[in-house]
Amino acid sequence: MRLETIDRLSTLPPSQWNRLCGTDYPFARHEFLNALEDSDCVCAHHGWIPQHLVAYQKDSTGDRDANTLIGAVPLYLKDHSYGEYVFDWAWADAYARSGLNYYPKLVAAIPFTPATGPRLLTGKDDPDQTIKSALVKGVQTYAEDSRVSSLHWLFTQQSTHQYLAQQGLLTRIGHQFHWHNPGYEDFDQFLNAFCARKRKKIKRERRRVEEAGIHVDMRTGSELDERHWDAFYAFYLGTIQRHSAIPYLSRRFFHTLGRSMPEYIVMAVAYEGPKLVAMALNLSGQDTLYGRYWGSLRDYHSLHFETCYYAAIEYCIKQQLKRFEAGAQGEHKLSRGFLATTTYSAHWLRHPEFATAIADFLQQEDHGMRDYIKALDQRTPYRKAQ
Repeated sequence: MRLETIDRLSTLPPSQWNRLCGTDYPFARHEFLNALEDSDCVCAHHGWIPQHLVAYQKDSTGDRDANTLIGAVPLYLKDHSYGEYVFDWAWADAYARSGLNYYPKLVAAIPFTPATGPRLLTGKDDPDQTIKSALVKGVQTYAEDSRVSSLHWLFTQQSTHQYLAQQGLLTRIGHQFHWHNPGYEDFDQFLNAFCARKRKKIKRERRRVEEAGIHVDMRTGSELDERHWDAFYAFYLGTIQRHSAIPYLSRRFFHTLGRSMPEYIVMAVAYEGPKLVAMALNLSGQDTLYGRYWGSLRDYHSLHFETCYYAAIEYCIKQQLKRFEAGAQGEHKLSRGFLATTTYSAHWLRHPEFATAIADFLQQEDHGMRDYIKALDQRTPYRKAQ
């Protein structure tokens, strides 16, 4: 097995990379990651330098072109902590106060995407335990040799989280709100699982959208053209500006995404008569819908809930998808059928004293986060715990 790093995903054939990640998690696919690089949303200028770790199976000839790609980790050198959604700004501040550099650091993550998924890409038919071990050691060796301050595995699957803990990394948990489908036949059956007060609230919010003369269609990527993507980008920028946030993604990225992976795209498109007034972008895996970005022409009562939550839940029920992840944060999701769900990350810090201090902090944070998730579980809107 030979390990190396590459600084452009386009140097690899998409079919080879995609064989490692399958179709269940769209964000790890070559099309998505390469769109970020091709549009320069991910580049040295923006503080994300691709350093993807790849593993090849050696053959008897030693010819690289005849070798088989058997493993990979999406990996980036960073000179800031934006676009990660696992917050370590306080750690960076502590380093600065001590006269130490926290950046550059190394992250195994999907840029700008707080969605749990595979970080060790090994392929379904590969002996992944052996490859997994080699990839983790390879990333660790790269971190140590490159003299970064730290290494961060973000939004890992629980199994990867446990494996990294066994390798001695510090572990951290967070939370999001996910919707789960036990097999609802339709949206009404979903609502019937609610207590009466919460059920009435959702019906009222949907009714307000309807009374405003707005209807929402769910469209796949093949049903969208450049005009839709231009409109969506304008809505996206409007949302960013209203929240004084940073527009990480460009028009070019969204157009590239629409062309390269339409089969994974599900867009909620809201019309007031013939006028397009709001859109919400989702990506779909085999059994999960992932909500990402939304925007509207102006502020419409309850339209955010309709386009970002209710229409998407209705779509999941019709398509028999098991889960809907509507993005980071938002306790308001709880009353609308989403349940608190644990997220995972793992961390290595080069400086031994800081590693000890952060380990103590994470232990305290862990207790508080677990208590908080338990408290959220007591606020479920359902008549019975699902």
